[in-house]
Amino acid sequence: MWVKVCGIRDRKTARDLAEIGVDAIGLNFYSASPRVVEADEALEISKILPSEVVKVGVFVNHSISDVETLATQCRLDFVQLHGDETPAYFAEIQRRLPRIRLIRAWRMSSDGLEGLKIFLDECRRQQLDLAACLVDAHVAGVFGGSGKTVPWKQLASEYRRDEWPPLILAGGLTPDNIAEAISSVHPWGVDVASGVESAPAVKDQKRVRQFLLNAKNV
Repeated sequence: MWVKVCGIRDRKTARDLAEIGVDAIGLNFYSASPRVVEADEALEISKILPSEVVKVGVFVNHSISDVETLATQCRLDFVQLHGDETPAYFAEIQRRLPRIRLIRAWRMSSDGLEGLKIFLDECRRQQLDLAACLVDAHVAGVFGGSGKTVPWKQLASEYRRDEWPPLILAGGLTPDNIAEAISSVHPWGVDVASGVESAPAVKDQKRVRQFLLNAKNV
């Protein structure tokens, strides 16, 4: 199970998480998020991380030029897009940053995944190579990090694993519910932020360790 901890803002936390054994960290460049990181600090974080820890940049409706600049300057491995970006936007990012893997974040409501199907059909027509789809809960006016869970059973039944990119489950995951979430959804990976925090944007090592242990042992 691939485990990503999102919303890392400083080198000490990044170093601690690498030692604990997480697979990836998320560097959030969305200015409205309490977990936003400055570009200079993101670069320093990237410099100290071992190569096996993947660096994922999180963006929400940024300009393509901003994504290109930050991804290059901060030595990102993945770009995760959480906003209203179109398949054409993804295609341009792929053209400009061919070595960067792309993750489409999708906020799932009770209406299900029909919108995601339409999006991925268009990506296929444009020959886009998405590394994964991250499915989070839909909360009006919030682009992720809400702490709300997605409807796990509905997601499991509607996600087309044989046709669509690998599934990363996000939304309201904690050390207490991660085993049930994985057993219900069977994702390729999981993503956590608020569920392992002792205060807003402050990661708790004990909670991260327990989350990782519970996720890997399912």
